[in-house]
Amino acid sequence: MQILKHCLVAAALTLGLSSAGQAQEKTAISITRQPGILYLASHVMETQKLIEKHAAADGVADVTVEWRTFSGGGAQTDALLAGNVDIVNTGTGNLLLLWDRTRGKVKGIITSSAQPVIMVSNDPRIKSLKDITPSDKIAVPTVGVSTQAILLQMAAAKMFGEDKVKTFDPNTVQLGHPDAVAAIANPNHEVKNHFAAPPFQYIELKQQGVHRVTDSKEILGGALTQATFFTTTTFADANPKIVKALREATEEAVAFIKKDPKSALEAYKTVSGDKTSLDDLLAMLKEPGMDEWRTDPQGTMKFAEHLHKIGTLKTMPKAWTDYYLPDSAYLNGN
Repeated sequence: MQILKHCLVAAALTLGLSSAGQAQEKTAISITRQPGILYLASHVMETQKLIEKHAAADGVADVTVEWRTFSGGGAQTDALLAGNVDIVNTGTGNLLLLWDRTRGKVKGIITSSAQPVIMVSNDPRIKSLKDITPSDKIAVPTVGVSTQAILLQMAAAKMFGEDKVKTFDPNTVQLGHPDAVAAIANPNHEVKNHFAAPPFQYIELKQQGVHRVTDSKEILGGALTQATFFTTTTFADANPKIVKALREATEEAVAFIKKDPKSALEAYKTVSGDKTSLDDLLAMLKEPGMDEWRTDPQGTMKFAEHLHKIGTLKTMPKAWTDYYLPDSAYLNGN
């Protein structure tokens, strides 16, 4: 149902975008993101007003940015398609789906993270995905199209064959990461598995009886882009300086995280209200793969190949640059 909903809304968007014209660059910009330190660059950008800074340097004065947090990527993309936000910051699957359904009218701008996401369980019976039975529920941010949901499909194809790619789809339930953490902490909750994201996966793994089941690197065989900024081509065409400022701000924020992770995490705590101690958050950044703060798309064509193979994508891109804006082509993506 979620995919069908996207298709119907996106079809309407395509019709609307085809006749949209140029407009003066906006100065009040709204951008979405999800909870968690995967979106750390956005917290640095918000607290240091980096988009506003770069926009002013590029000749667009008095820009204001409203940052909005959504529990899942599906809600973010719905808001983008409805015209309620200008730019979203979520996973690769949502970008690919909207690019395809709008016939190229939604495209990526830049990425900021490629950390692993981990599936955890509080059920001692479940040591690997092979132990999942039809009655076991797995929390994911958005059923069907989230990074975690697509990873489960890719894992099923490897385990059982391409004709069984949706084996785990009936197991997935939609829960935002904070709600899923609460579920995993409650031994009586019906949801005992969570395909999580930082910092939530590490918070859960500290709980008694919670253990790792699998992760994105194991399934995909490499790094995978997590936080991706994307927008409609209508917005990008009408606001090239804002898009450029966003790209420059992201690059500056990523460099800042690498140089001063402590200050970056302080920005995260200020914005998000996360009560996790700074020391614990710093320890999380030392976990394997958690240093992958990068602006170049990673593993996205593997996602595209999978989604095209199962029929979710009608058009198979020739390269990652097909679903990113032309000005993003300098990024060393894959």
